[in-house]
Amino acid sequence: LAMATTIHLSSSSLFIQSRGRRYNSLSSVNHLQKRTVLSLSASLTSQGRGHMIPPPEGKGNDHNSGFDFKSYMIRKAESVNSALDVSVPLLKPLTIQEAVRYSLLAGGKRVRPLLCIAACELVGGDEATAMSAACAVEMIHASSLIHDDLPCMDNADLRRGKPTNHKVFGEDMAVLAGDALLALAFEHMTVVSSGLVARERTVRAVVELAKAIGTKGLVAGQVMDLKSEGLNPDDVGLERLEFIHLHKTAALLEAAAVLGVIMGGGTEEETEKLRKYARCIGLLFQVVDDILDVTRSTEELGKTAGKDVIAGKLTYPRLIGLEKSRELAEKLRKEAEEQLLGFDSDKAAPLVALASYIASRN
Repeated sequence: LAMATTIHLSSSSLFIQSRGRRYNSLSSVNHLQKRTVLSLSASLTSQGRGHMIPPPEGKGNDHNSGFDFKSYMIRKAESVNSALDVSVPLLKPLTIQEAVRYSLLAGGKRVRPLLCIAACELVGGDEATAMSAACAVEMIHASSLIHDDLPCMDNADLRRGKPTNHKVFGEDMAVLAGDALLALAFEHMTVVSSGLVARERTVRAVVELAKAIGTKGLVAGQVMDLKSEGLNPDDVGLERLEFIHLHKTAALLEAAAVLGVIMGGGTEEETEKLRKYARCIGLLFQVVDDILDVTRSTEELGKTAGKDVIAGKLTYPRLIGLEKSRELAEKLRKEAEEQLLGFDSDKAAPLVALASYIASRN
């Protein structure tokens, strides 16, 4: 594993060697988690500098002005990282476990599990009730990124500032790691939630998650994305682009929110409001991602910049221009916030802040 930090695994212990120093398994896990939290903290701090899209205004922002989203996000990321670390024990064959852990524990802001937990808390649940579903969503997200980066898909070399899974472990092991994470997600959610959540709610959650990632969700979006490469923007409407991102990006965010409501025992009305909220921030996430792809460097993004342009992919800036893309992002942020009206303002504060955070990524 050719990296600045090299991971050595054996059946009985995990060691991390960094600049000639070696740590035992407990300190190494703490070291990795600390690095992840520090990285997340730095990323969140940088959000305060030069918002690409203005922060929310008006009533929705008044009740939220005292909410410390940075601290909330770091706390939730710490909890999720700990749960994910425990979820993938070092079993034989070690190679596949290394590949799975490499992508699953690579850091990131944990937006999807945070959304799941916040939605659960919004309807009266708590973090413990939502955690199994939150981890399942993140496992599937990691799986989709591994597969999305493969040469037969996006052919990406970097992910979160590190070599992509197939660059480190090879294409064969990367495919298997993605498959393993997909299976683990459903196993983890059903086993860990047992005793915490009523069985019928767990079944609903399984169905919701399966729909989100199959041919009615993520897979459909990926297929349409691949089939749209190289098309002339003049021959393609906004409807096709929205289909791609409602399925490829928004579907999993939607599942995260809905799973949180289901685990928390929310009503059908609450479920539909959070579903609409998540669709809005899902499209918002992709619009901003498309903007960043053409306005930021590889170093700033932590992944290869401009790869969508090179691949001839359909993007919002390519289809409607940069300025209209920014206007669309702000419109989606406001629509997302509107779905939270009627909920307890304190419990809704993390979700209001999350929409603003996604809009102001830079």
